[in-house]
Amino acid sequence: MNTAVVAADAAARAAGVTTREIAELREFDAVCRLFAEIWRPDPENPLATTELLRALSKAGNYVGGAFNGARLVGASTGFFGAPADATLHSHIAGVAGSGCGVGFALKLHQRAWAMERGASAIKWTFDPLVARNAYFNLVKLGASAVEYLPDFYGRVYDDLNGSGETDRLLIRWDLAAPEVVAACAGTPRPGAAGGAVVALDRSAGGLPVLGSLAGETLLVAAPADIERQRVSDPGGAREWRLAVREVLGKLLGDGARVTGFDKSGWYVVTRRETR
Repeated sequence: MNTAVVAADAAARAAGVTTREIAELREFDAVCRLFAEIWRPDPENPLATTELLRALSKAGNYVGGAFNGARLVGASTGFFGAPADATLHSHIAGVAGSGCGVGFALKLHQRAWAMERGASAIKWTFDPLVARNAYFNLVKLGASAVEYLPDFYGRVYDDLNGSGETDRLLIRWDLAAPEVVAACAGTPRPGAAGGAVVALDRSAGGLPVLGSLAGETLLVAAPADIERQRVSDPGGAREWRLAVREVLGKLLGDGARVTGFDKSGWYVVTRRETR
């Protein structure tokens, strides 16, 4: 048994679930219901349909689930990119409730599945304002942020994204990279950076405050709880969107790299040279 499968099986046991590929029509229905429960999208614009999942699966793409007994508690779907890229694009992944460890188990199942089919990397996008997802992607999984994408999906109108612009970070997960292998074995890379310059800070009231770009290693704050702020303070949530776009987006566009994410809510960004 290869090491990716061993790591995936260990993560599933630790989370108390089983992870497997989905191929039955009733289970595609269950995936659609789960996604609707998590995101609560506009009924006229569902995240996925049973027909689409069936077609993706039949064409050899990924539809996977995490099960607690017979109950579906997490699901993910992805499709292959251009043949020369040897990559899978993970489009949607969600876990019902808190699901401690379920998301990790599901991603490791997806990794093992993709590697068995010759893929060397998995790509996906996430909202850079959601701090817990940044930590999960960049530290827990050991993936890399490769591109800032302003308003990537346009307006989506669901309960998690609200009705604002959908900026995203594009993630690349190099499946056999040493830091990824270590993360999948339970040893993630550190996320903190001492002595860094604060490029974007938080005010006492929870709003973004521009800092300084005069440093080689910079810290860019994420809001404490953007999903709650979108409900309680939509104007403040939009300030965060624009500030992170201005600072993190510009840094990445200029060739800087995200080298970690501190669990207290800071992107660690390294510039190739001090300017």
